[in-house]
Amino acid sequence: GSPITAEERRLRDKKHLNDITAARLPPLHHCPAKLLSVEESIAIQIQQKEAYEEMQAKLAAQKLAERLNIKMLRFEPEGEASMQYREVRDED
Repeated sequence: GSPITAEERRLRDKKHLNDITAARLPPLHHCPAKLLSVEESIAIQIQQKEAYEEMQAKLAAQKLAERLNIKMLRFEPEGEASMQYREVRDED
């Protein structure tokens, strides 16, 4: 037989893999990994931890308010609203 080029071999192997499995590698959307210094890594981790804790606190407060069914209403003990439920009766 005639020798095949590397490109032809790669295409043949790829076709063979396509026949065997439907699994595909996801496309690379982000830049490849890069090296960070320890200081940069720690700073990023601290920032992510703070953002995570803040998000968790907001979610917990929201769930607690929903569970307790807290509603803020206006309160006027001396105003007209306090007199609406009272009836004036004559004792005679």
